[in-house]
Amino acid sequence: MTSPALPLEAGIDMNRKAHWERVYADKSPQEVGWYQSEPILSLLLVSHAGVGPSAPIIDVGGGASVLVDRLHEQGFRRLAVLDISGHALDHARQRLGQAAAAMEWYETDVTQFDPPHTYAVWHDRAVFHFLTDAQDRRRYVQSLNKALAPGGNLIVAAFALDGPDTCSGLKVVRYDTAGLGAELGSGFKLMETASEMHQTPSGGRQQFGFYRYVKSQAV
Repeated sequence: MTSPALPLEAGIDMNRKAHWERVYADKSPQEVGWYQSEPILSLLLVSHAGVGPSAPIIDVGGGASVLVDRLHEQGFRRLAVLDISGHALDHARQRLGQAAAAMEWYETDVTQFDPPHTYAVWHDRAVFHFLTDAQDRRRYVQSLNKALAPGGNLIVAAFALDGPDTCSGLKVVRYDTAGLGAELGSGFKLMETASEMHQTPSGGRQQFGFYRYVKSQAV
């Protein structure tokens, strides 16, 4: 059964939600700057996490991304997608058809996410770098720590230091290994990094850094 969308909690940034709803209302998923026809590097890092098909995996900011489709095709059966935009989630559910009914769908701001259970993998491609307010970043890490099981894998992709300083009309924070590690804190061990030059549908180029961490086993 499809899980219900989470209610919009008090304190949610409604301006942020309005922005992303407008983006997905005005453009198809194939037109947005972060669109990937194949999330190759994300899938590679999930494979490096070494989790089995029954492992719960959440794609934060997954929106209309096809990552959940590809993971489903690989046999993963406990999949969740979180996005602030209901329009984005609708695109994904319609594309997946009957398969969507077995997945969890959360329409909420990640900084307000109260997970119903823990996950073995938390994947985030291009959400964290939009959090320009330090308090929002702290709330994100709090949600992450609630949601990711001890020993779980965190996969984050963000604009590199030589990447763009804006995206979708919004300012971003660019990261290297030291900067991202400082935000996450000592409870995450960096396992590997990778870089990717993303070409947008309009022909632009964006330098991303990808990072895979393992959360401390300490409870």
